[in-house]
Amino acid sequence: MHTHAKRPNFHLSETVKIVVEKTGEWMKKNAVLCVAVCAALITSCIVPPDKQYLSYFDWKTLTCLFCVLAVVCAFKNIQFFFVLAKKIVQLFKNTRACILALAYVTFIGSMLIANDMALLTFLPLGYLALSTTGKQKYMAFTFIMQNIAANLGGMLTPFGNPQNLYLYTKFQIPTGEFTLIMLPPFLISVALITLSCFIFVKKEPLTMSEEKVRLPLARTIVYTVLFALSIIIVFRVIPFVVGLIVIPLALLFLDRKALKDVDYGLLLTFVAFFIFAGNMSRISFVQQSFGYLMDKNALLVSIFSCQVISNVPSAILLSQFTDNYSALLLGVNIGGVGTLISSLASLITFREYTSHNPGQAKKYIALFSAFNFAFLFVLTGATWLIGLL
Repeated sequence: MHTHAKRPNFHLSETVKIVVEKTGEWMKKNAVLCVAVCAALITSCIVPPDKQYLSYFDWKTLTCLFCVLAVVCAFKNIQFFFVLAKKIVQLFKNTRACILALAYVTFIGSMLIANDMALLTFLPLGYLALSTTGKQKYMAFTFIMQNIAANLGGMLTPFGNPQNLYLYTKFQIPTGEFTLIMLPPFLISVALITLSCFIFVKKEPLTMSEEKVRLPLARTIVYTVLFALSIIIVFRVIPFVVGLIVIPLALLFLDRKALKDVDYGLLLTFVAFFIFAGNMSRISFVQQSFGYLMDKNALLVSIFSCQVISNVPSAILLSQFTDNYSALLLGVNIGGVGTLISSLASLITFREYTSHNPGQAKKYIALFSAFNFAFLFVLTGATWLIGLL
């Protein structure tokens, strides 16, 4: 009597099909990361990996990003942003005023704690304010306005955007002169965001459930201290290594889930873009081309460069080919709006939105592009006209 081995319950082809489907879903969810990795790999074929690769990475930015992401996750877990969102809704009482308030607070935040940190802090606030009041239809618009506010609000101060800090230090720009250069586009940006909210947001009443949430006092205080520590690191008061040790260690005891919930895909996206930008700056053809173009029109070249390799790498790369820091400074700040990769801070907004609204990536990118390019054209035109006066 022959015994036959039991056949598996599913064929190999079905397993492959499931793996392909899961991989496809993951790639859709992490589309920007996939593009960044592909760009890094392609340029790595042109510039093979060597010791200089280590200099590509802005370790302080990556550390600050990780620390703030972790603390924000901890705040979410104690419903801190729900309570704060409720206060904003109660104070402003209608959709237009609420969205304007969210944009303005992101504006101010970016001036004080840098654009990416402002988005990490205030995007969860925007999500909760709208989702808990049944106004999800304004979610994409609000996130886009907050994103634009973060990128353009930070232009007014030397530490508002990473590229500002770099150029401010490299060219030793006097603080007063820095402010005068950036004030016109900053004021235009405030006016454009305000006008957009008045045109595209109706004055609808807002109400939230009367659900009472009590914040755990001890944890709220500790998390606030940890957040303050992250911000102090941004200002380089203490070494970033301190935050990298203290914050994970504290959360290991207080909230391990916060460490698990950190968006590590976003961190990897930044790593991939650092490799891509670093490699681009070492390609001789790219260097020669930028040197020639910067002599022709530093403002437009800076703006265009941001659309392709982002504003921070553009500032670092182009500063090697010009002494016209005024045009370069304007270009890498105005160029922060436009494509999804014109500012790496925009990736934070994209990831945050798609995590709450899976399957809406294409719709979001279309709306994002429409508003961002509209802002880009107006700001470029206005800056060019002001330069002629």
